[in-house]
Amino acid sequence: MTKGMGAPLLLIAAGGTGGHMFPAQALAEAMIARGWRVKLSTDARGARYAGGFPAAVEVVVSGSGTFSRGGVLAKLAVPFQILGGIVGASARMLMDRPAVVVGFGGYPTIPALSAAFLTRRPRMIHEQNGVLGRVNKVFAGRVDMVACGTWPTALPEGVQGEHTGNPVRAAVYERAGAGYIAPGDYPMDLVVIGGSQGARILSDVVPAALAALPDGVKRHLRVAQQARPEDLDRVVAAYEAAGIKAEVAPFFADIPRRLSEAQLVISRSGASSVADISVIGRPSILIPFAAATDDHQTANARGLVDAGAAVLIPENLLDAATLADHMAAILGQPKAAELMARNALGQGRPDATDRLVDLVETLRAKG
Repeated sequence: MTKGMGAPLLLIAAGGTGGHMFPAQALAEAMIARGWRVKLSTDARGARYAGGFPAAVEVVVSGSGTFSRGGVLAKLAVPFQILGGIVGASARMLMDRPAVVVGFGGYPTIPALSAAFLTRRPRMIHEQNGVLGRVNKVFAGRVDMVACGTWPTALPEGVQGEHTGNPVRAAVYERAGAGYIAPGDYPMDLVVIGGSQGARILSDVVPAALAALPDGVKRHLRVAQQARPEDLDRVVAAYEAAGIKAEVAPFFADIPRRLSEAQLVISRSGASSVADISVIGRPSILIPFAAATDDHQTANARGLVDAGAAVLIPENLLDAATLADHMAAILGQPKAAELMARNALGQGRPDATDRLVDLVETLRAKG
């Protein structure tokens, strides 16, 4: 049931990627539970993710555009699309004034935050990565608050950030701070997650690195590795040749469980992966995706690395020998691995959604 018009309205704006839409959904769920009305302003791509939002959320597909896709004519039309979106968003705000406007990044954020600026509505942005996205960078100095999912986040001079953390899935919350079993002379689980982009290098390097480990370590390993469909057969064959027990698949639906049972995680450092590893609390070897915009995956990894919870290997320095050395060092030193797990947990923010909610309530009170 839609909340009555007397309830405060939260307008959420988010672009069409899971990285933007997931924390937006978490905030929407929490605010509806507190009695707020919630509208989601997104684009056609984002609307595909909107099915996961509560039914009470009103979805508005607003005019926006991106300069990164399409031909010359499409790019020339973008400013007019954005201007039309700003006009439409401003008109809607004057008719149904939001108590707070929150942008999560992506081009659909432009009309909503521009209209909030023009109509003087309380507003903030949430940045998931350790480097501001292009749109969030534009608005960082024009909002009342900047919530940071990754800490530290590189911010423009004069802009203060609030470290909220990145919301994680309910299945991760359920395993937050799960007890860690240090490496030893018994079966050990290794989880390898490469994200949706750039996982091929992990398929190339990880099996070879594991094959190079001492037999005393290798015989105890059980590996779960995500790999692209076209890489599955050769990765499976590599593990079979090395005599290593491995489960290889393009996707694991139970990653939170696997992380909670792992002695070591090898992963890209996307914001969501880093948040999951931190909230559960596991030692990790992080290999940032080299092609990530503004190298934001390296920035995402910085908190865990600086805390002594993770080892970072730049992609251009990744080879089987280097990876094997780091894995052997962690798996061969139980006390050090335990310390890494505790340090990772110290970086986790399982209450990230609650922190975002508190900022929204604070903005409403000030507004």
